[in-house]
Amino acid sequence: MTNVLGIIGGSGLYDIEGIENPQWIAVDSTFGETSDELLVGFVDGLKVVFLPRHGRGHKISPSNINYRANIDAMKRAGVTDIVSISACGSFREEMAPRDFVIVDQFIDRTFARKKTFFDDDVVAHVSVALPTCGNLSDVVEMAGKDIDVKIHRGGTYLAMEGPQFSSLAESHMYRSWGCDVIGMTNMPEAKLAREAEICYVTVAMVTDYDSWHPDHGEVDVTEIIKTLGQNSANAKTLVGNIAKGLKAAENRHPCVQGCDHALEFAIMTQDINPETKAKLSAVAGRVLNK
Repeated sequence: MTNVLGIIGGSGLYDIEGIENPQWIAVDSTFGETSDELLVGFVDGLKVVFLPRHGRGHKISPSNINYRANIDAMKRAGVTDIVSISACGSFREEMAPRDFVIVDQFIDRTFARKKTFFDDDVVAHVSVALPTCGNLSDVVEMAGKDIDVKIHRGGTYLAMEGPQFSSLAESHMYRSWGCDVIGMTNMPEAKLAREAEICYVTVAMVTDYDSWHPDHGEVDVTEIIKTLGQNSANAKTLVGNIAKGLKAAENRHPCVQGCDHALEFAIMTQDINPETKAKLSAVAGRVLNK
């Protein structure tokens, strides 16, 4: 099995530069419609699958994204590793706008989304104690060393429902919890990637200080858009470097953190009907077909 890099692009990232033989293709998911077609091609000889999370033209609000279809389609396209590129606010002075943060933990405060593939005649309990892949995070960190951007390794991402930004009270509360960045899209995305046995990591592109910072006040959308443009250019360079890093380890080895076998003992239901098995054929076929 070889590595296939999946990139989920957030606000400001709707395509990939330098991709060879690019082709937008529709991938049917048993969980409904994806945010957009998948852009499939090669970067330095490595197969790359790109999905704009909000759709080209930024048409889909965070709460309306079909996260299950997106991850299911990535799995069906053969993706082994997902790097989620996400615009975020920062709760830390040292994590300044235009910095990147390699997230390693999440607090999920969303409430209006489907958060599991296993809610229809089948029960599975998957551990998300370590929701991001340490091996993939190493690749991302190395890929960022020759980019003119400050990269922080490790951070807790607070996922809020949105689409409104935080109140001042919420912003101070999340800071007191020890959160580092805040966004609206990486949950349940990270949980679903774990259920689908795909290595996953988030690169948070800091655009602002949320509303807590005494010198910056409330979120300024105009400034965010300006920063997004600068961040996106750096993100596209980062993606190319990540592809080179994964290409260097072309023959895939088992994930030492267990991302690629997270379902091994997770499914509790013994008699699963054929329709449910068919629906889960991509994300859980490895264990259901034993």
